[in-house]
Amino acid sequence: MTLQEAIYVRHSVREYTRDTITYEQGVALDAEIDRCNKEGNLHFQLILDEEQGFQSEKPHYGKFRNVRNYIALIGPRDKHLDERLGYYGERLVLLAQTLGLNTCWVGLTYKKVPDAFEIRKGETLRGVIALGKGANQGVQHKSKSFEAVTEGTDFPDWFVRGVEAALLAPTAINQQKFRFSYRDGKVSVKAGLGFFAHMDLGIVACHFELASGHSFFLDQLQNR
Repeated sequence: MTLQEAIYVRHSVREYTRDTITYEQGVALDAEIDRCNKEGNLHFQLILDEEQGFQSEKPHYGKFRNVRNYIALIGPRDKHLDERLGYYGERLVLLAQTLGLNTCWVGLTYKKVPDAFEIRKGETLRGVIALGKGANQGVQHKSKSFEAVTEGTDFPDWFVRGVEAALLAPTAINQQKFRFSYRDGKVSVKAGLGFFAHMDLGIVACHFELASGHSFFLDQLQNR
């Protein structure tokens, strides 16, 4: 399965089995985490077999069950941190799907366990990605229409493919507070007002770029 194919089959999963992540899966995730950290100036960390973050001894803590593995989304505080966390974090989410694992973005329902990861001076933990073998494959969320999240006219096929993939991306409480624009041959995306809307912006941009074959988001951030 490719990352592009993973977009169409990946859904958020909150219940996991007790299966451990294999050595091969861990190596692949660590390698991509290293790439994301270098490219995005981030400090993501893979946490394995950690029982306290989701208090897994409680049957349904925050509607999660058996979460023992997660990726800590850590980076230096700056004005575009959330966008980068979303963009690179979704790359890891899709990679996990290709490795036979399931995931869920988590902004609040977890316990910070200081000994589980490192937060350096000037950095902050903004969330985690729950990770493991799902007890199920999740279900597709409801989506807004193409017209509800776009501006412009005479959209090329690649733009349509990108937006359709973006509508499949996970967003906080499925709010989908984003809007893509196509004018003079150029694409851009902006966030609306909403909970974790700027992190969502990075997530949907990742989907758009993979499906459309057009990269623009990181350049857009640098020009803001």
